[in-house]
Amino acid sequence: MLEDHVGAAITRRRLYSGPAANHVDNFAEWLHNRGHNKRSVFRKLQSFAAWTDWLTKTGRSTTDFLEGLDACTRYVLTESQFPYQRGPKRESLSVVRLFLCFLREQGTIQAPVDSSIPPYPLVVEFRAWMLEHRGVTKSTLDVYQRILDEFIASAGSDPHRYSPQALRGFVVERGSRHGSSYASLGGTAVRSFLRFLGATGQCKPGLEFALPACASRESSSLPRFLTPDVVNRIIASCPADGAGTRDKAVLLLLARLGLRAGDIVGLRLSDVDWTNARIKVCGKGRRHDFLPLQHEVGKAILRYLKAGRPTCKTPALFVTIPPPFTKLSYQAVSGIVRRALERANVKAPVSGAHVLRHSAATAMLRQGASLASIGLVLRHRSPQTTARYAKVDLGMLSTIAQPWLAEASC
Repeated sequence: MLEDHVGAAITRRRLYSGPAANHVDNFAEWLHNRGHNKRSVFRKLQSFAAWTDWLTKTGRSTTDFLEGLDACTRYVLTESQFPYQRGPKRESLSVVRLFLCFLREQGTIQAPVDSSIPPYPLVVEFRAWMLEHRGVTKSTLDVYQRILDEFIASAGSDPHRYSPQALRGFVVERGSRHGSSYASLGGTAVRSFLRFLGATGQCKPGLEFALPACASRESSSLPRFLTPDVVNRIIASCPADGAGTRDKAVLLLLARLGLRAGDIVGLRLSDVDWTNARIKVCGKGRRHDFLPLQHEVGKAILRYLKAGRPTCKTPALFVTIPPPFTKLSYQAVSGIVRRALERANVKAPVSGAHVLRHSAATAMLRQGASLASIGLVLRHRSPQTTARYAKVDLGMLSTIAQPWLAEASC
């Protein structure tokens, strides 16, 4: 029932009074069975309610779900969005696509779910160029495409008319609506797009330099991590059932090898080399690296394969436990970490999968490993990324700190 997933009565009333009222109970349960925790299901249904409210406002009924998504997508892309403004947003559109997948699995709709507006031709060329020449993953290009669709809708589809003022204005305006992290991401996407246009002769080369990188405060703080004792307690909290054996293997890969959530999602059965005790990881930029398969990690994976993994055709190493058996999503991996933190009663600085990666690096540093070796394990491209962890060893830093030579006040 919807009450099990949505505590806010007003949100339940909105959902039950909208065009999707006959499906919301089963849709909420479907989301839960796919690995979304209670908080994630609630947030998705809140965004979904914004879409159903919009359907009601525009006079659409239960027969207009596909057309309603197309129309709402055009509305979201063209209308200005403000913080805390009510109404459908981009997150609503992604939830609706999940809803249409749910309807198709239930046999309610037969048409293929192709609910997105065809991208601009320039964006199609950009995606193909990035895949061929830059090796960027599809998930990254999907993020870039959403930004570039908004950029072209604002600046136009003629690259020869792009000016530095228009480029900066788009990034600054987008950042003012969503925050500094979105401004930085928007600048990265537009710079990549301008490099493509310059390399293919569709605009003046070097126009990307009109967008300087946003100031980053990431290196001004200490990495957020957990102590080894706390990490061990989190891993030990996994139950002995099928989902528990899977979760324990995932947590060990995150905490011992410092894998990212995306690395876990991309692991395949054939990536585990039992003969040579190593595991192949496909990281950022489609780089393939082999990491040593520690005894503890290998034992947990083997236990999961024997007792926890369901029999299915998918080549992914880790799959969802409720059918249909598909590979885990990024959100499901983070959900595994959040549930383990709750079971172990741990208040972590962040509740996602990356906190275990930071904890693994910190533990290696305190055990005497060099920054270069830590960078190899974490597969950092730049030594500057690994150098951030040097600040964790406060004891060593205190021995080299120089006294402050303060001048007497006037």
